[in-house]
Amino acid sequence: MRQRVGIVGFRGYSGAELVKILSRHAHVEPVLLEHRADSEERPLPRGRKGPPRVACTAEAVRSEGLRAVFLATPAEVSMELAPAMLEAGAVVVDLSGAFRLKTVEAHRQWYKEEHTQPALLAEAVYGLPEFYRDRIAGARLIANPGCYPTAANLAIRPLVESGIADRKAGIVCDAKSGMSGAGRKPSLKTSFCEVAGNFSCYSILDHRHVPEVLMNSGLEDGEFSFAAHLIPVDRGILETIYFRTDKIASAGDLIAVYENCYRSEPFVRLHEAGRVPDLHSVAHTNFCDIGAQFDSATGRGVVVSVIDNLVKGAAGQAVQNMNLALGFAETEALG
Repeated sequence: MRQRVGIVGFRGYSGAELVKILSRHAHVEPVLLEHRADSEERPLPRGRKGPPRVACTAEAVRSEGLRAVFLATPAEVSMELAPAMLEAGAVVVDLSGAFRLKTVEAHRQWYKEEHTQPALLAEAVYGLPEFYRDRIAGARLIANPGCYPTAANLAIRPLVESGIADRKAGIVCDAKSGMSGAGRKPSLKTSFCEVAGNFSCYSILDHRHVPEVLMNSGLEDGEFSFAAHLIPVDRGILETIYFRTDKIASAGDLIAVYENCYRSEPFVRLHEAGRVPDLHSVAHTNFCDIGAQFDSATGRGVVVSVIDNLVKGAAGQAVQNMNLALGFAETEALG
């Protein structure tokens, strides 16, 4: 029998992606947890009802026998709902930033709000399977990583752990995201006339995803520079990472470092030395594709890391985490 799992925030872009992925999962049945019944949603064709819906309450989680609950909600809503969902016996996979950082002080600094669940913040496991698979498997609260940090950490951490990057020279991450990363809630910044044909940089020097990169890559604040940009496409993240080194001789040497880290990882794909991926490489998939170039004369290295922000950057990685937590094959519904 399929096990039932709940989705809160199923009308948003990440929540809708969760419904799509979980609907093809061999071992679970999605249940929509109604948190904001007044929110507008897309109409369904005649005769199609979609997954069942129940109230977003702890009682419903218990009565429906939900093994897991996904919170595709703003951070403040996740902090409000997570305790009750956990108390009801469900594993919680939170897609917001509510439980990603390690301290209430860090959360206050980067999210500009007080954290109302410090005990859960301390308990939460950061859900980047390539780094923390063993911890995720036994967790009851999983903090799904941000989309920018997912692509950044998968590219940067091997450079730091291998000792290749000259950390004194710094590492620069130039990141570009499709508009779905801003969420479905309308605003002037995300309106068609503002986005179409435009290209903009935002949250310069204080983007809230920076501490996630530092926390999981091994870099210190003064060694890392990050800039986020919005590009006029619906989905996808492409990050260009610049660094210097005198410890390798070719792009092949650089790709060999990544091969050593990720040879057994199902969702990290490497390109041939000197070739780099683009957004079409990963659209609608749970893959992170990585490519690199290197100039031996100057010691300049460039790594390009791409993901679909709604899949590996959100819903797909959340399902990957659920699979690990509930004992399913990690690739189920994602391959």
